[in-house]
Amino acid sequence: MIKKLLAATAVSVFCVAPVAFADYPEKPITLIVPSKAGGSTDTTARIFAEIAEKKYKGFEFVVSNMGGSGGQKGFEAIARAQTDGYTLGLNFTPQLVAHIASKRAKYTLDSFHVMGNIAQDAGIVAVPKDSAIKTMSDLAKAAKANQLTVSVNGIGSDDFLAAKSFEKKAGVTFNLLPTKGSTEQKAGILGGHVDAAFMNLSQMISQHNAGDARIIAILTQDRDASAQAIATAKEQGFEVYMSATRGFVAPAGIDPKIQGQLDEIFDAVVADKEFQAKAAASKIALLPMNGAEYTKYLQNLYADTKAVYDEAPW
Repeated sequence: MIKKLLAATAVSVFCVAPVAFADYPEKPITLIVPSKAGGSTDTTARIFAEIAEKKYKGFEFVVSNMGGSGGQKGFEAIARAQTDGYTLGLNFTPQLVAHIASKRAKYTLDSFHVMGNIAQDAGIVAVPKDSAIKTMSDLAKAAKANQLTVSVNGIGSDDFLAAKSFEKKAGVTFNLLPTKGSTEQKAGILGGHVDAAFMNLSQMISQHNAGDARIIAILTQDRDASAQAIATAKEQGFEVYMSATRGFVAPAGIDPKIQGQLDEIFDAVVADKEFQAKAAASKIALLPMNGAEYTKYLQNLYADTKAVYDEAPW
């Protein structure tokens, strides 16, 4: 009899967890995007939400744009969110780790559960369509002759680090203009309000192809498959490299069962053919990494970024 009672109790306890888990979610899940609407990070989040809702009935995702301070405002909001499974967020690098390296962040990498990476975005240098600057050498010469205003997406961003790297290699100094995101940078280039911008390929390739702006270099080792006609900075004599990543994180401490389901959704959406097609149509270059792989990537990137900061604090 005792054995039967224990067995019945065990079955009863075992059956409770799935019932509670089945009640999740009871409300929409917020996706914090640490940038303004309209940029490539925002686009990534909205495509993800669309496909996730199609694949998983009962799940609704609401995108919340929270730009400012090179993503820091949004990153901190994700880190301090309630650990109930109703807040996730996108991160982008190197900003996420740059704020930690510069001791500005109110979070550490341990503040997050890293779900995985979705995409990478090559760094570029863009100029207005009527600019006399057509190469990286032209940019260096113009900067030596005049004070150039060059926009970047916030202090400590991938754009900022790339611009500082070029300054060092070319022996120039820009009037760097930190912006609140790629939307503002686009406006500056399209309106001719800045001399150049360090940005990401997805943010300006459509304008380049339409002749509304000009990308003079891609900041990767090799030419990008989607923009073979654009030379790298390396080919032009300047070894300046930069690429951004965009992934998903959650506040650390969510119930493992709920977090496991969210991780499952993430993996399934990133592997989904429709998601991949929509990402390609939006010029989003996919670079899937699972949670463990992306955690290691972020740890290494933090170490590299801290070394740069320690040498020349910003």
